[in-house]
This record gives sequence, C-alpha cells and structure tokens, in this order.
Amino acid sequence: MSDWQGALCCEVSLCPSAAFSAERGRVVSVSKEKKDTVEKEFEGFPDVAADLINALLYQGREVTGADRLLAGPTETIYQGRERLRSQYEDLCKYELRGGRVSAMYLIANQSRVDGRMLLRKAGYTGGVYREQYEGKTKEIFPVVELVLYWGRTRWKGSRSFRELFRKKELPEGLWEHVDDLQLQVFEMRYLPPEVRERFRSDMRIVVDYLAEGESYCSDRKIVHKAALVKLLRALSGDGDVTDTEEELERLGIREEDEVRVCELFDQYTRKGRREGKEEGRKEGRREGRREGRKEGEARRLVEDIDKLRKNLQLSLERACEVFEITTGSYEEAKKLLRG
Repeated sequence: MSDWQGALCCEVSLCPSAAFSAERGRVVSVSKEKKDTVEKEFEGFPDVAADLINALLYQGREVTGADRLLAGPTETIYQGRERLRSQYEDLCKYELRGGRVSAMYLIANQSRVDGRMLLRKAGYTGGVYREQYEGKTKEIFPVVELVLYWGRTRWKGSRSFRELFRKKELPEGLWEHVDDLQLQVFEMRYLPPEVRERFRSDMRIVVDYLAEGESYCSDRKIVHKAALVKLLRALSGDGDVTDTEEELERLGIREEDEVRVCELFDQYTRKGRREGKEEGRKEGRREGRREGRKEGEARRLVEDIDKLRKNLQLSLERACEVFEITTGSYEEAKKLLRG
C-alpha cells in the first residue's frame, strides 16, 4: 500500500437493510437509519458513485471513473460549545489523478426538505478544508458536495446563501463581500428524461422506476442485484429488507447471473401473486395478500401518527409532515381501516 493510500484509506462501514415493491405509492413508516444504510450501500459501489458524479455534475460526460475513486472518511471533527464533536457525511470519494488526490466528492442523502442544509454543507466542507489547512492531509484539493433528495414533496429549501438570508435586513453592498455558497440538490424522483438518460449504471434503473412507477420495464442488465432490490424496496416504503438475499435465492437469482429488469420484476410479481393466493386462502379473503398488506400498512401508519401527535402534542398537519405524507393520505388510511 502506498503512502497516500495509507493516509486516505478509511472505508465506510455498510450494512444492508430496507425493501422493494411495485406499489410506489405505499405509505408506511420507514426506519430512517435502515433507509440511509441501503442508500449508502448502493451508492458506495464505485461504478454507481462515478455515474452519479458524471451524470449530475458533468452532463453525462465521463469525467471520472470507478477506477479513479477511492473511499474516503465520512467523519469530520468540529469544535462544539464544550468539546470536540463529530459530524458525518453519507458518502465520501477521493478522485485520484496521477496517483494524487485531485478532488473530494461528498454525497448526502435527504428524505426530507431541510431549509438549513446549506449551513450543514458549510460544516462538512469547512471541516475538510480545516484538515487540509492543519496539514492532516498530504494534498490540498477542492471539495464538491451533491445532495440526493429522495422525498416525494418537491424541494423548497434554500439552494444558496442569498436565498437563505433573503429575509434579513442587510446593508447595501454587503453581498459583494459574502461568499454565496451554493447547494447542489438533485430531486431524484423528479429528474427529467434528458437527465435520466445520462446514467449508465444501475442508478438508471432506480431513477426510471421512480419516474415511471409500476409500469416501468426495461431490458437493461442488472449489475448489483441485491443492493438494487433493497433500494427499490426502501424507496417504495418497505421498512425491512433483511430478507432480500434469501428472497433472491428462492427465486434462483444469483449476483453472478445475467438478469434483466423485466425478468426480475416479472419473477417478483409472480411470487407476489402466489403469496397473495396462499394468504387469501388462509384468511378467507378474496383479495388475498395484497389487500391484507395495505390494511396492515394503513393501521401502522395511523397508529404511528396518532402516537406522535399524542406524545409530542403535534397538529395533524405537522405529524404528517414528519412522515412525509399529506393529511389526505392519513384520512385515506383511516377510511381503509373503517372498511
């Protein structure tokens, strides 16, 4: 291992967990920690990370590649009120050129709109630059952050310091002396076709699925099968995907197999139908497993929101915001339970 590898090599610890369903509109409570882990696992593959950078920052031009990216530390230290504190980014990649670090890319995943995300970015990037200033890295290099926003509501948070401080009463000419930090947010559920077409990795499957829903089908070959299925399940609202590898094994699908999107989706659909019939016979329901799952999800959603309102004294509107759903979706869930 060379000196720069020893100085920089700090792999991100990843552990799979979350879930995939063609029912894109499902509303359930998903563990944020599990969902974040699934997103990190998928984006951590070098080909996917390089694809994100090229497609979103460089209009699809192959500026960087999987062989140029090295996993970097996701933790930086800052001075708190009384002691040093840690802050973590979701993913960090060094870009190497000629055996030297040329740039650092930070990738942050967001499921909710954060109006002060700019200040968090300033902390992340500032922490890296501080380490460079203090000589903790052998090189100095620029830091670029991408924010991947996976929420269903559109992003309305500030994307620049000018937007963030727009309501402040400031003296004339002040902005000439203020660094206008920019936040590069990409709404992954709402990428236009011309942007989605830039992707070459399995991320193309993800963004097309989010845009087209359950009607989506493609002949694209899947590279990272288990990680892809976990992410699609998580983004569809499933809260536990620890059984993904077992499910793929039962379907006879291995990571080394050549599998296309439509083939995988078809196998999952047929599996769901078989399970639905079996559950329907057991419970005596005509609509089978699918309706049973919807009712169970609706019950969990209503119970979670009601508990949140009771414990934190929140209004219905605020509680629904926490779960990233509308009050209408909550009322629909209650209506489903009433039959």
